[in-house]
Amino acid sequence: MTKQDKQLSIIPFVALVIISILALIFDKVPGPIVTEGLNSGDTAWMLVSAALVLLMTPGLALFYGGMVNAKNLISTMLQSFICMGIISVLWIVVGYSLAFGEDIGGFIGNPATHFMFKGVLDGKPWVYASTIPLALFAFFQLKFAVITPALITGSFSERVKFTSYILFACLFSMLIYAPLAHWTWHPDGFLCKMGVLDFAGGTVVHISAGCAALAAALYLGKRKTPVITEPANIPYVLLGTGLLWVGWFGFNAGSAVGANTLAVSAFGATNTAAAAAGLAWILFDSVKGKAPSAMGFCIGVVVGLVAITPAAGFVTIPVSIFIGVVSSIISNLMVTWRARTSIDDTLDVFPCHGIGGISGMIFTGIFASTAINSVVVEQGLFYGETALFTKHLLALLIVVAFAFGGSFVLLFLTNLVAPLRVSEEDEKTGLDVTQHGEKLTWGME
Repeated sequence: MTKQDKQLSIIPFVALVIISILALIFDKVPGPIVTEGLNSGDTAWMLVSAALVLLMTPGLALFYGGMVNAKNLISTMLQSFICMGIISVLWIVVGYSLAFGEDIGGFIGNPATHFMFKGVLDGKPWVYASTIPLALFAFFQLKFAVITPALITGSFSERVKFTSYILFACLFSMLIYAPLAHWTWHPDGFLCKMGVLDFAGGTVVHISAGCAALAAALYLGKRKTPVITEPANIPYVLLGTGLLWVGWFGFNAGSAVGANTLAVSAFGATNTAAAAAGLAWILFDSVKGKAPSAMGFCIGVVVGLVAITPAAGFVTIPVSIFIGVVSSIISNLMVTWRARTSIDDTLDVFPCHGIGGISGMIFTGIFASTAINSVVVEQGLFYGETALFTKHLLALLIVVAFAFGGSFVLLFLTNLVAPLRVSEEDEKTGLDVTQHGEKLTWGME
């Protein structure tokens, strides 16, 4: 670590100390906890779902870590794990309030509404989650906020400074993720009022992360050292995929915010889309003359999970097969196209998460059905109505422009404060040693 890096590392440390002091200053003993109307079964399921969603971040760490060069495995995994620390604290301070606080113009929540979690523990249940405590809803949503900046890291693996990434993750969470969550999931958010449907985060999580990943790949440029495509540990990728697949049941079925038939339908759609997409990826690879690889199946599964996320609670289970297959083929083609360009999106975050999320949002506008969820006021295009599909296309343009443009600006600002790129020498040596002073005891040449 250079002298400049050591000086910059003081900033987040001082910020954390200040936050800890503010936590004491603004601490308030809660009043009587609201229990009227709560359902113990729903509460139990949502506690499990929140834990499952958090499990996805270690799963992502293994998924990404297994794909990179062995000398960058630890650093890549830590970029996911550190989000569990950063966002968990930031969410309590102001993140939840920005996303779900009192509405300001349909664009953002009032940061003062729940600053330092004020009024959360003893607050009335969330309007769309009336049978579980407000604090449980807040912590369930936290897990979505945790994994979103972690998803972006796959685009700039092997070339970003750790302290600079921490700053970017904080800015992205507050200025990109929180507004999108408010637009989409707050009843006064302008996309929600428009009638846009996003059951579990295809727009809020995956399109935002995918577009930010594309912005990061373009802003940072290509790796300076020769790109080594040999994965560090394919069994890690398989294990990470398994954890993501299981965790995604909390992600999607948990978004029904109750132990009910809608959760069962979302659970089934999630599993079916993942299975269909994994099969589609390796079979499509075979048609192109490639071997049906473990990596291919794992990537296909994740694409299917991404694509079904916005639609899971709005479409039938048979439709999820179509969504999984088609989204997998589209992303596969995008990965092939990206490889022919100069865009160094290390782990193809945009082709998989960005394009997968975009596909899922479009498919939601096509296949959403009132028969599955009464929230669907306007049927999808497949059932003869055009209004919902048109709204989703408009919302897609808005979200892509905001997430990509906003992330590009945040990358620029971050780079002014704390340069993002490691030196060419550090990149050649590997980030495990140069950024963290650690290294693997196996897998290194």
